Amino acid sequence: MKKIFSLFIIVTIAFAVFSCKTGTQEGEETKEISIAYVNWAEGIAMTNLAKAILEEQGYEVELMNADVAPIFASLANGNADVFMDTWLPVTHESYLEEYGDRLESLGVNFRGARIGLVVPSYVTINSIDEMNSVKDQFDGKIVGIDAGAGIMKTTDIAIEEYNLDFELQSASGPTMTATLKRSIDANEWVAVTGWQPHWKFARYDLKFLDDPKGIYGEEERIETTATKGFSEEDPFAAQFFRNFQMSSQQLGGLMGAIAESDLDEFAVAVQWMEENQDLVQSWLPEEETTE
Repeated sequence: MKKIFSLFIIVTIAFAVFSCKTGTQEGEETKEISIAYVNWAEGIAMTNLAKAILEEQGYEVELMNADVAPIFASLANGNADVFMDTWLPVTHESYLEEYGDRLESLGVNFRGARIGLVVPSYVTINSIDEMNSVKDQFDGKIVGIDAGAGIMKTTDIAIEEYNLDFELQSASGPTMTATLKRSIDANEWVAVTGWQPHWKFARYDLKFLDDPKGIYGEEERIETTATKGFSEEDPFAAQFFRNFQMSSQQLGGLMGAIAESDLDEFAVAVQWMEENQDLVQSWLPEEETTE
């Protein structure tokens, strides 16, 4: 009797394991993907959108939140599959030097990523080195974000290197964007610490001031990085990520929708996906399912 009972337990466990790995259709295995992300607005937006699309294709998608250094280590060790927020050629170059032989690139998902000083397009100067000549129109202020942010430290350097007679004001991100909105509504001049991608570029007509001294670094691209061998293991998902590319207006619009909504990020991403089916369909490989 004990042998029969033991056999029953083994069969039950085996069936349970098999059931967990199979999809809703008999014999169809549910494919699983883990996508790591940092709490950066663009990464949150793209990652939740990818999750929404892949789950519609029959995948189970696990999101893994961590700082950037542990994420690259997890990718290299195979504990995470994909990271959609690799900034190159400068910001994350050191991680690729350390782990590159255990990673693979799935291509660029956003071009034109950068940081710098941002002004409304109606401002008539185009370069940081012109700012002192129109100091009064800016009220001698640059509106920043949290004091400890990297872009604030870089702006302190820019003020020194360009000998700007300006005060850098610390504020929260929402306070900075609220000040930007008020100034644009009043057609007033304003300079803020800015970065792209950001939803403000989708909402307002803005421009970066030229940085001839290169204080803010080069324009960068954002790539999707995967653990080595991912393309061979899941060609469908790999091709989806290669196809996944967003413009500043598209990504900014999604980021803005997330920022303004009372819903969670994933719910907003699902809505955005449903409203932008032409774009979404262009990212999917010809194969329509994960069979």
